[in-house]
Amino acid sequence: MDFIDLKSQYAALRDNINARIQKVLDHGQYILGPEVKEMESALTAYTGAKHCISVASGTEALLICLMALDLKPGDEVITSPFTFAATAEMIVLAGGVPVFVDIEPDTANIDANLIEAAITPRTKAIMPVSLYGQVADMDTINVIAQRHGLAVIEDAAQSFGATYRGNKSCNTSTFGCTSFFPSKPLGCYGDGGAVFTNDDALAQACREIRTHGQSQRYLHTRLGVGGRMDTLQCAVVLGKLDRFEWEIRRRLELGDAYRAKLQAAIPSLQLLAVRPDRDCVWAQYTVFVDNREAVQARLKDAGVPTAVHYPRPLHHQPAYAHYATADACPNAVSAAARVMSLPMSADLTEAQQDQVVAALAQALA
Repeated sequence: MDFIDLKSQYAALRDNINARIQKVLDHGQYILGPEVKEMESALTAYTGAKHCISVASGTEALLICLMALDLKPGDEVITSPFTFAATAEMIVLAGGVPVFVDIEPDTANIDANLIEAAITPRTKAIMPVSLYGQVADMDTINVIAQRHGLAVIEDAAQSFGATYRGNKSCNTSTFGCTSFFPSKPLGCYGDGGAVFTNDDALAQACREIRTHGQSQRYLHTRLGVGGRMDTLQCAVVLGKLDRFEWEIRRRLELGDAYRAKLQAAIPSLQLLAVRPDRDCVWAQYTVFVDNREAVQARLKDAGVPTAVHYPRPLHHQPAYAHYATADACPNAVSAAARVMSLPMSADLTEAQQDQVVAALAQALA
């Protein structure tokens, strides 16, 4: 089986995706063609956010937001150490300093109760990560941010489609940033991403920044980047949208089924907690295991692929180790040693899921 089954998804959407791509090939507007605005409009309607600005990747989305906030050298951005490197990478590239706050040991999301103690006069923004498909505790974070006059950027690369207290991920804070990398809940067939905001001025800044800081052609009013999402990738996303609501429902169902089956088969297995005021779209279905390498090897022998997101927290990475002491964020260190992700996609069959559960039970026996 595949860790993420994109082939079955394409087979179900082949006619729609092919027609969308062919339309772009026929009109030839490969950069900022009509599909770009069409996708942005569809995603504002889906999330409820006022603005959607498509960009070249989820990584670029983070950078563009930081630039829109006019991050200055030495400005601090509070974030999680338990995430993909892009989160801290963009803070540093924008001239800022990442300040790592530990995670909740059961959800692996940033612990909102620890954020306020990390705020200093140099703090400019808070960048929580909605890891594995579950939105972080955004209301608590937003209250803290408002009290201190800070912006909040939700790194929602893994949580597009998730709901938090009635709001969609990417419409919970100053900015929401998502990725359309092929393996994400809503993916294209290359790189792509989007910025969401309800602030008109920040939206305009992001639009200018993504096209080299242009307010109009050849009038550069601010520093920018080449950050556009190409028309073909927007067409792929549009080709997937008709099925997306079904895929989200299916992900939620599969997550519930995994939980029930794993609890029945392996009562001692630690599962990722999902808070009652939100859901999880399971960009990765992640569990906690000891002796991970041995367990992964046994699963591989049984034909079950696995992955680790992420094996080393950022403050233990050579590029970012100087931003925190090695003994900081113990929950993130512990999680990095124990997390393991199981096969997950909307097209995972019940038989495949049963195979995964049985193989994991045998591997842990």
